[in-house]
Amino acid sequence: MDLSNITSKHFETALNYAKSIVDFKVLANLDRRLACERFLKDLERTDIDFRQEQFDFVINLIEGTIHHVQGEDKNGVSYKGQPLLLTDWQKFVCVNLFGFFEKGSDIRRFKEALIFLPRKQGKTAFSAALTEAKSILDRRSGSKAYIVANSVKQTLECFNFLVDNVNELKEDVEKLRIRDNNQEHSISINFGDGTSDIFAIANQEDKLDSLNCNCLVLDELHSWKRAGAKKYTLMKNAMKAYRNKLLIGISTAGDIPDGFLANRLKTLQKVLNGSITDSAYDSYFIFICKADQDEEGNILNSKGEITTIDDPEVLEMCTPSINVTVTLDELLDDASQAMNEPQLKTEFLNKTLNVFTNAMDAYFDINEFRSSDMQYDWTLEDLAKLPIVWYGGADLSKLHDLTAGALYGSYKGVDICITHAFFPKLAAVKKAEEDGIPLFGWKEDGWLTMSNTPTVLHDDIVNWFISMKQKGFKIKLVGFDKKFGREFFFKMKKAGFKIKDQPQYFYKKSEGFRHIEVKVKNKQFYYLHSDAYEYCVQNVRAIEKTDDMIQYDKLDGDGGVQRVDLFDASVFSCCQMLEDMVFGNVGTEWLNRKY
Repeated sequence: MDLSNITSKHFETALNYAKSIVDFKVLANLDRRLACERFLKDLERTDIDFRQEQFDFVINLIEGTIHHVQGEDKNGVSYKGQPLLLTDWQKFVCVNLFGFFEKGSDIRRFKEALIFLPRKQGKTAFSAALTEAKSILDRRSGSKAYIVANSVKQTLECFNFLVDNVNELKEDVEKLRIRDNNQEHSISINFGDGTSDIFAIANQEDKLDSLNCNCLVLDELHSWKRAGAKKYTLMKNAMKAYRNKLLIGISTAGDIPDGFLANRLKTLQKVLNGSITDSAYDSYFIFICKADQDEEGNILNSKGEITTIDDPEVLEMCTPSINVTVTLDELLDDASQAMNEPQLKTEFLNKTLNVFTNAMDAYFDINEFRSSDMQYDWTLEDLAKLPIVWYGGADLSKLHDLTAGALYGSYKGVDICITHAFFPKLAAVKKAEEDGIPLFGWKEDGWLTMSNTPTVLHDDIVNWFISMKQKGFKIKLVGFDKKFGREFFFKMKKAGFKIKDQPQYFYKKSEGFRHIEVKVKNKQFYYLHSDAYEYCVQNVRAIEKTDDMIQYDKLDGDGGVQRVDLFDASVFSCCQMLEDMVFGNVGTEWLNRKY
């Protein structure tokens, strides 16, 4: 790429910013460093163009016409009314978004962006300013932008910032109309040579279906649940009529570790580190600022060593606006409080270190399960050939809802759990949307079977156990509480399985629960990388009882929308294995029996 005609001082700022991070002159987290490496490599490409006119326009417009509406600098001096001067990282973002073009065209390269930042980094003012600047830049195409957040109050943070700034344009434009009432929050500007409309709306599905725009700013994506992909796609499709479109997701982390943003983040991290090279992500700008972690979720310093949450190095690495919008001393004070008061720790991890955590009431740390599971890579075919005695379990309490079956075995000290879910197809679309369960993703991955009937049939679950037996799994015993389905009980017997009545008393299930917990902590638990099983594990809430027994339920309790059925089935099957162990070598003798 020929950069000889690039004379912009803003480009120099972005280039120096990237080089200083790549050369370790500035402390930064791994993903931010990879984003800078990507930028430097992109400047060497010959299949795309790089121009300075648009990012110069955007940055000069922001710094020359937009001012702060609130806040103070690190010395306590008011920002209100002062020009909005962009930091180096913000200029780096602008240069990327508005500098790269498809070869030989005026179509900008980046159509989507994720800006993932800790709290108090100036993202509200920046996203609002970016929206206004892009709308003015693309005014000749009839620019239309939407700022979308979880609540109207949240969108008004951006909207009120814009209103305060665009009011000063009245004398310079042909027409300026601001609507700010309980029905609509919008800004409409006629520049004479084009128009610009900006709307602030809440994230309500009934208001998202008819959008038509070239710019979307999605604020606080961390609160989108697992079915958020549909909503994201819906809004992405709203920009189909434009070529120079831009969808910006801007957010901090949260406590939904398998929600839409958490899963999208994992994918984009793989794009940055080169694990995913699909050209579909070449139009996706990625800027991630978070604390580095190992596979178990431990916080890492710049040397890759496990450290504590009050490590100044870590705080500096994940905070791009340090000593501008927030000082290191303030962050250290917050870290000390979080370490001394456990009730503050989750919020500190989410919003300051910008890492995902489980919900506060969740019993398990899903990273421990994932770390254990990643130690092994047996396939179903591999497991069927191993000399393992398998024990079955089933949770059929609600046949009109999620139902589960499980096989549990042990091989050379490693406990292996195979789970399978069942759901009626007629209710699947509704439940996937209302309750945020990724049912269709599980189906594609082979972890779920959909019944073509209003409820799951007993035959569906029986047939799954039969199919596993036919694959070579030597199933000795299946445990099931027959008060939830005598028909299933007798059909399993008829199919040739030895089935045992297993009442769902918490003191009985406690043994299986504790056994799984210990195996996970020792990295001796494998569940075939099942996303469906992880979903259920994350929804478990547990209460310690007398004598260390434990009683567990789903996080949102009776009447809630979360599910733990697959975990339940694994506990039942584990209990069967543990009970059978009291007979010593009976399992081995049974496995080697002669027909």
